[in-house]
Order: sequence, then structure tokens, then C-alpha cells
Amino acid sequence: MNDERALALYRTMARIRAFEDAAEQASKGGVAAFGASLSQAEVRGPLHLSTGQEAVPAGVCAHLGITDLLTSTHRGHGHTIAKGAAPDRMMCELFGRASGYNGGKGGSMHIADFSVGMLGANGVVAAGIPIAVGAAHALRARGGSNVVACFFGDGAINRGPFLEGLNWAAVHALPILFVCEDNRWAATTASESNTAGAGALARAQAIGVPGAQVDGNDVFAVWDAAGNLLAEIRQGGGPRLLHAITYRVKGHVSVDAAAYRDAAQHEREIERDPLVLAAQRIAKPDQLEAIGREARGEVAAALAAAHAAPWPEPRAAYTDVQDTGAGRWRG
Repeated sequence: MNDERALALYRTMARIRAFEDAAEQASKGGVAAFGASLSQAEVRGPLHLSTGQEAVPAGVCAHLGITDLLTSTHRGHGHTIAKGAAPDRMMCELFGRASGYNGGKGGSMHIADFSVGMLGANGVVAAGIPIAVGAAHALRARGGSNVVACFFGDGAINRGPFLEGLNWAAVHALPILFVCEDNRWAATTASESNTAGAGALARAQAIGVPGAQVDGNDVFAVWDAAGNLLAEIRQGGGPRLLHAITYRVKGHVSVDAAAYRDAAQHEREIERDPLVLAAQRIAKPDQLEAIGREARGEVAAALAAAHAAPWPEPRAAYTDVQDTGAGRWRG
């Protein structure tokens, strides 16, 4: 870990934080902090924020190339930015505009950018796991050293696709890194209240998938652990699992005040903000402030682009949908 790498990791986290802060404000009707003012809420549909979890996508995706693949979750802005997607097209998608990644029809939970290997966010818990496993099987059939990074939350380990996906990956020695972003909340329920046993890593190990547990708020620890696991995968070692313990600062969605959480515990947790922890280690305040300004400027430009972007044409409603053959829906 040198200064250049440390600053690059911080830059990725700062870009994610700036994007989500702006998206949250836009979902409530104002983004004055970014040099713009909106008359109404412009983010279309539910907005699931990953504030406080930025170290996980930053640390993992720093090891991925553009030809490596990634699947995400309903809380996927950080993964998408860290993989190289463009914030302006992401913001256009959130605003429901035609120039968004999905033509404005997918919204926050369904952004995808195949050009950078981002196979898509997913509104269904654990649904990205079988997609990632299928992609990894295709990569193994093709040969080469490309890998898949599969992100999911702690709630996903209690659903069937987790067992099915890890089993298939282990049986076929697939090049995939499973990343459990354990923010300790499954929607509005504390995960520990409905998850038996020792958690994601223990379950993976029981099925023959080695891995590591890491402080998910320490971007340098995530970077180190992910680098080791991905090196083993690229060398033909088969699947691995990274269990990153982090914390979801915001509510389940942007309009959720999360009053169900213990206030004292919440205050203790947010003191371990990943950007603050990284800044303390880097100790270059002038450079870090410049990175922050750059990130906010980039997001301000994305907001302006999204606000000015055109709406989808009405006929676009009839594209990218299944035709059952009857044709009546075309009327």
C-alpha cells in the first residue's frame, strides 16, 4: 500500500459518497449543497443507499479489470461506480431519463453497464448470486484469468440461492469471489435476530469455499484481503468468500428514518466512518480535500446532466418487454 494507491481508494469512496448524498437530496427535492436547486423530488422509485459501506466496493473493485465481471444488489450504487460506470448516466437513470443506463426504465435498483463488466443491480435479495455463478461458469469455459465478483448482503445468506450458488461454484471450481456486505440489517430487522450460526463465512467453509472475514469499514484491510483471495482465484483455486463486516448508516430506503435502531449504538457505529478512518491513515488533508471537491464537482455535473436530459419517448414503453404473441398490449 503506497500513497498513490491509498489516495485512489479514498477517491473511489469519496465519489460514491458524493453520488449517494446528492441522490438522497434529489429524492427529497433539493441539492443545494451541490450547487443546484430542484423544485421537486426527481429521483424516480425507491432509493437504497450504501452510505457507510463505501470501503467494500472500493477495496474489492480496485483489483478488478474492465473484463472482469460484477453482480450487485438493490443497494448497488457503490459497486457500479467502483467498477467504472459513469455517474452522469447513473444519475440520469435515477431521474428516469432516456439517457440513463436503462433508458430511464430501471431506476436505482436495476442499473447495468456491460461495457465495464457490471452485469446489473438486482431488486431481489440474493438474485444476483445465480447470475454471477452462471457468468463465472461461462468464464471458466472460455479460459483465461477473468473473475466474477458477486456482492450480496447478510440477508441473502438466508435465502436458497446462496446455498445453491456456492455449491455449484465449489463443485465446478469457478472463478468467483463472493462478497458478503454484512451491514447487520436485513431491511428493518437486525440480522443477528434471524440468522443462526456463525454467519456467512462459516457457511461457505462448510460447503468447501474458503475465505476471510474483514473489517468492512477499513478500506485498506478490504483491499488486502480481497487482493489475496482474488489472486488465489485467478490461479485456479476456485471460489472464495469475503465476509466484510460494515454498517448501514442510512435507513432501508432514503425516506426511512430508521427509528427502529438503538440511537446510542448508531452513534458509536458512525464514528467508524470509512472515509474518516482512511483519512486518518493517509494524513494528507490538502490532497483529501481536493479529492472531495473533485467528487462533488463531478456529481454536480451529473445532476445538471440528469435534470436537462430528455424523458423517454412514449413508444419506448413497448421495448425491452416480452411479447407473448397476442399483440393486444401494443394498442
